[in-house]
Amino acid sequence: MIDKGVVRQIVEEKLAGSDDYLVDVMVKAGNRIVIEIDNDEGVCIDDCVELSRYVEEHLDRDVEDYELEVGSAGITAPFKVLRQYVKNIGNEVEVLLNDGVKLTGILKSADESGIVLTVEKKVKPEGVKRKVTVEEDRTYKKEEIKQTKYLIRFK
Repeated sequence: MIDKGVVRQIVEEKLAGSDDYLVDVMVKAGNRIVIEIDNDEGVCIDDCVELSRYVEEHLDRDVEDYELEVGSAGITAPFKVLRQYVKNIGNEVEVLLNDGVKLTGILKSADESGIVLTVEKKVKPEGVKRKVTVEEDRTYKKEEIKQTKYLIRFK
């Protein structure tokens, strides 16, 4: 079985100094290697091809055969690294908390400890007949969040 740490090291070596960054490395059954990368401006196919060739140059098929797949993190895939959160500040996201609560809102900030999400809620002020929509910033610790992903809306 190919060592995931070795693959990660090869990828990070190649991506050092570039705008691309590593999201995930998976080594699945049958030595199927899946590498996900991202970029703040979006990943182009040439970046994936270049990285794939680089990895192939540094792994020896004669020692151990493998299948290699290099791609970008999908737009609907959950965020896996902090840089994906930072990239999406100002965008609408869907957050699933560990307790099963699902929230949508604008990602206001993100750091190593957690995120701040601006959500809309309806409240009924005293003396008013109708509810009004207000925005509220909510802070969630990293440990409270099961997953976060970019929310696509078609209007």
